[in-house]
Amino acid sequence: MTAEQIHGSGPEGHDLIHLGGETAVVVPIEEYRRLRALERRASAQDLADAEDEAALEVWKAREAAGLNVYVPADEVRARLGLPTG
Repeated sequence: MTAEQIHGSGPEGHDLIHLGGETAVVVPIEEYRRLRALERRASAQDLADAEDEAALEVWKAREAAGLNVYVPADEVRARLGLPTG
């Protein structure tokens, strides 16, 4: 598997790479170790809150890039074979 550097910078000014179909952030090993230690010490609720916050950041980035797609509720119901109206 090879990594391809993406032009521009990611969060906190870190480099971005494309690796195995995913975009990854390159961080110093000390920062990675610190984040892993924080993750190990975090409560289940803290981890769930962090996942929610990360998902919201992804949604906002997609929204800013115009990638989010909205489907009216009646169309969703029709696609699922549910009664509309």
